[in-house]
Amino acid sequence: QERLVESGGGLVQPGDSLRLSCAASGFSLEHYAIGWFRQAPGKEREGVLCITSDDVPKYYARSVEGRFTISRDNAENTVYLQMDNLKPEDTAVYYCAADPTRHCSGSYYYLGNRRVDLDIWGQGTLVTVSS
Repeated sequence: QERLVESGGGLVQPGDSLRLSCAASGFSLEHYAIGWFRQAPGKEREGVLCITSDDVPKYYARSVEGRFTISRDNAENTVYLQMDNLKPEDTAVYYCAADPTRHCSGSYYYLGNRRVDLDIWGQGTLVTVSS
């Protein structure tokens, strides 16, 4: 069974750093783009940052540019989200998802004119940034 498991969340102060992990089982991450998404309380889910199967990063949220980076370790079958200089507005549940298009299409893509939602998601990890 294909699974993603996020870890690394927690309570931190503004300006602190966290590294989130997205570990895959049942399939190989190297054949997928992996996107990070987040959902803050009372808000819709938004894309944060993605890495293509060729290890090219694609920022979905301009608010994290210069602070968040993404990397993958195919040997560990894991993608990492390094978050630096965290701000209270980064507080959210963070999810990773596998994108079979390989090139960071967002949370869905099109096959012809049919929309296909990404269907391999982790359970999420909570990041709280507060003083």
